[in-house]
Amino acid sequence: MTQRICFVTIGATAAFDQLLKSVLTSRFLQALRASGYTTLLLQYGKNGLDILKDFEARVAAGQAFNSGIGISGFDFNKLGLGQEMWSVKAAKDRAEGVVISHAGSGSILDAMRIEVPLIVVPNTSLLHNHQVDLAEELAKQGYLVRGHLDDLPAALAQSDALRKKRQTWPPQSHGADPSGRGLAGVMDDEMGFYD
Repeated sequence: MTQRICFVTIGATAAFDQLLKSVLTSRFLQALRASGYTTLLLQYGKNGLDILKDFEARVAAGQAFNSGIGISGFDFNKLGLGQEMWSVKAAKDRAEGVVISHAGSGSILDAMRIEVPLIVVPNTSLLHNHQVDLAEELAKQGYLVRGHLDDLPAALAQSDALRKKRQTWPPQSHGADPSGRGLAGVMDDEMGFYD
């Protein structure tokens, strides 16, 4: 069987336990398996190991869905997440997978530069949250799928459709930005730089 990886990152600065719990539901794991995924790799942050261990204990006790997907994780990588994101790209021994990320701009830009399919799930519990605006604008421009915690299987299906038509990053400067603003405009608004 050809390997296909789903890499999930919750970021380094703010806990996003809800995203971890959402990707460990039977509904999402069934969607991964149905889409041919073999591996779920989690960057779970400083508190996420307990969530993963609890899930593993429930699977062992027959209380949680055993998907047959290899699930593993780590807390943080001081060297960044480039290696994990690159592992999602198609290669001789694996099919192209997907990155599911919190909506932090650094993680988004890393995935877009590598040109891997990207589902972005904003952490709506953050104060002065800019993540929703950023995710929605980039989804509108065709760079990624804006995911929701309560419906990640739908986002997974949308990412398969987007993979065929997604925009490349950085955008080609041809003057045809449909919003007229591009990412720089969104970032300017968020930083308070108005014309």
